[in-house]
Amino acid sequence: MSSNQDEILDIFKRTGALLQGHFILRSGLRSEYFFQCAQVCQYMREVTRLIELLKPQLEGLEFSTVIAPAMGGLVVGQEAARQLNARYIFAEKENDKLVLRRGFTIDPGEKVLVVEDVITRGGRVKETLDIVESKGGVVAGIAVLVDRSQGQATFTAPLFSLLELGFPTYDPDALPDHLKDIPAIKPGS
Repeated sequence: MSSNQDEILDIFKRTGALLQGHFILRSGLRSEYFFQCAQVCQYMREVTRLIELLKPQLEGLEFSTVIAPAMGGLVVGQEAARQLNARYIFAEKENDKLVLRRGFTIDPGEKVLVVEDVITRGGRVKETLDIVESKGGVVAGIAVLVDRSQGQATFTAPLFSLLELGFPTYDPDALPDHLKDIPAIKPGS
């Protein structure tokens, strides 16, 4: 593991963002590990450092706007936009669907970077891509702090991740023995 990877994991562990137990993921799957990025987002110095570490991967991408899906991507999206000198907007839930509100717009041809905290299946990122594309925008790339999809999340634009960790996920009806006796919790993303 590289020193950057060590530093990144240390940040997540020190801030309580990497949890161990029995968790219900947004996808409905279960996991022994959970990234609660809201914990790291309490500490802007740490968020700043995580984006500094992600930023070199984004060199050469052309975009003028960063969009993040609420709630998980809000803080990291705003910090990415600040460091990358881009406009910042976000999508939020309305009737259980991500939409643009608050007068946010995307112009036809506008180049956009999607920023999210953690992906497992990439559902919110896909919803955000649909929003950008439905407005005629062009997705330059997708930047995430943690990709736990094990290569299963695929998108129509290049994916850049700070950390790739493939923690196993389980169907609730096919739990390993060591998780069966631990009450499952849904900490929220």
